[in-house]
Amino acid sequence: MKLKRSGILTKLLVLGLLIGILVAYARTQTKIGEAEKAKAACQAEVRTISVSNAALEYEIEHCQDPETIEKVAREKLGLVLPGEIIFYDMGD
Repeated sequence: MKLKRSGILTKLLVLGLLIGILVAYARTQTKIGEAEKAKAACQAEVRTISVSNAALEYEIEHCQDPETIEKVAREKLGLVLPGEIIFYDMGD
């Protein structure tokens, strides 16, 4: 029994399939790279937001402290204690 030799059409078909597989693989690798970059960006954003949340939680926990109330009154509202005199430096 003789084996048939594969014709040129069969070889071209196999070559086309291999090229198709390689192109699909390359596209998949590109998408994986993009997804990893997006993941890293999201993780950085989560870290930033976590730090911000921790600062806000601290402010909430200490909002009734007398020192905090005085600091807000002085810095944000411009209030002073009775008898205090404020001097403004007008130089430079």
